[in-house]
Amino acid sequence: MTLPEVLDYASVFVFALTGAFAASRAQLDIVGFSFLACLTAVGGGTLRDVLLDRNPVFWIERPSFIGLAVAAAVLVFFTAHLFESRLRVLTWLDALALSVAVPAGVGVALGLGQQWPVVIFMGVATGCFGGLMRDVVCNEVPLVLKQGELYVTAAFAGASAGLLALPVLPSGVALLVCAGVTFTLRAGSLLFGWQLPVYRSRPPRR
Repeated sequence: MTLPEVLDYASVFVFALTGAFAASRAQLDIVGFSFLACLTAVGGGTLRDVLLDRNPVFWIERPSFIGLAVAAAVLVFFTAHLFESRLRVLTWLDALALSVAVPAGVGVALGLGQQWPVVIFMGVATGCFGGLMRDVVCNEVPLVLKQGELYVTAAFAGASAGLLALPVLPSGVALLVCAGVTFTLRAGSLLFGWQLPVYRSRPPRR
């Protein structure tokens, strides 16, 4: 099994956990847990594969990805009540999933010989789209769009760092650099309030 495949499995499992925790906050049944976990788990990778014209899509080629997501949903269904703040757990699991999914997308795009802008976009799409779908379905403000937090920026910086490291490091190490930069920026945003300047409207001049 290649490193991008391992990263795909890891991102599917962790993103599925976040989907299941979102389902627990919405008080859904076990079927709702499974649906939301699967949607979150494979959303980003599906967009990536469709845009890259990968046929079949990764979870259709290997249905074990869906089984893994359902297993995560069942696990959370019986254990979510043990956590005092499910939103906090969801947020940190999402940060971990982002840092795994971005290098997964980068690795797949590199393996298909794509140019650097496509590689970066596929890393960002793989990392961000599943969580975006989860939050929209749950009628929550998407973490991707929360003001004052680094999310897409963390994914973009991580994908870019992985590409910059590629000429001087083995591909596997470069993907780990991608994961490390992504998680560091996302975690720093959550813990220390790291952010980029936001747009401030000004009164029109006469």
